[in-house]
Order: sequence, then C-alpha cells, then structure tokens
Amino acid sequence: MVLTIIGHPMSTCTRRVKVVLIEKGVDYTIKPIDWSVGEHKSEAHLQKQPFGQIPVLEEEDGFVLFESRAITRYIATKYADQGTKLLPDPSDAKAVALFEQAACIEQADFDPYASGIAYEKVFNPMKGTPTDEKRFQYLVDTLSSKLDGYERILSKQKYLAGNEITIADLWHLPYAEMSEKFAPQVYESHPKVNAWYKELKERPSWVKANEA
Repeated sequence: MVLTIIGHPMSTCTRRVKVVLIEKGVDYTIKPIDWSVGEHKSEAHLQKQPFGQIPVLEEEDGFVLFESRAITRYIATKYADQGTKLLPDPSDAKAVALFEQAACIEQADFDPYASGIAYEKVFNPMKGTPTDEKRFQYLVDTLSSKLDGYERILSKQKYLAGNEITIADLWHLPYAEMSEKFAPQVYESHPKVNAWYKELKERPSWVKANEA
C-alpha cells in the first residue's frame, strides 16, 4: 500500500513526515497543494484538515490523519518492524517515558524559538511583513539558552531520549535547518548539540527528504 501525503514536498512539516517515511522504507506519494490559489483553504481540504494546514496523510482505506508529529508517530508504530527503529518498545515503560520526555522537550523548548526565527526571517517577509529584529534577537537568545539544556542532556547520551535515535530527534530537522541559516552561532557554541545536529542533517533520509 502506497501512502498519500497531501502537502508541499519542500514545506517544513511535510519534510518532517518525509524523513520518517524514508527512514522506515515506506512507499509514499506526494499530492501537492497549490498555495497560490488557496487550495489549502478549500472546502475539500478543510474536510480533511479542519485548520487548512499541511501535511495530511491519506490511506487507501479512507483513513486520514493530520499534524506532522502525529503522522510520524503513526508511521513509526505501524511500520515498527521495518526500516530504522524510531520508537522504544512499548513494553519498556521507562524507555517510553524517556521518549515522551524528549518529545515534550522538542515541542516546548525548541520548536517555538527555532520556528519563530524562520517566521521572522522567511515566512513573515514572504507575506509582506518585515522582520521584527527585536523579536528575532529574543528568539535567538532564548533558543541559545534552551540549547544549554540540550547540551547537558547530550553530554550524557547520544540522542535526546537515550542512545538510540527516535522520531523526537528527527522532528528537529526542518526548523533546525532554517534557524541555523540565520543564527549559526547558537549551534556552533554548543559542541554536543552541534555534533548531534550535524549527524542528523547528514543522514541519507534527510538528504533525500530535501529533494523536491
């Protein structure tokens, strides 16, 4: 069965899903959304994604799922026995708890600031809103402070949830890439974080996920 991903192949959240599909060796096809004509706000799309966003996973049996992290959890669970193992054994309560901790860290202590940098420097200007340099600097400073915590974690273990990679690590990639472009010093000043991120972004799956 080939999964359909409704979205734009180069959007941040679509690439977050693509990298996991590639790691798991799952066949998929991208069904593009035409942003220029507001297709993401069409009634047909809103029936599948009520907030008018992307990506959306659609299966041949009619199952529909949205939100990139939810989609990647589903993929990593459904295809647990193929490709790279990206979730802990569900019977290992401690490993599951550490994974959930890592998932929370990415959403609470990384994404708001890294994605904020992307919005200030890329997405807002694309919509005609100039960068708020004061807010940009706040986001950079806060992200750097948050990465102090990452540095402590990664000084003790290889990945965010332990010594095995999980989807929580891969979730960082789209906005880490964009924030690094505008604030490389926040990564370079954290050697353990920088080594972790360098390994992630050099994975063949991420290289392939960045192909249009």
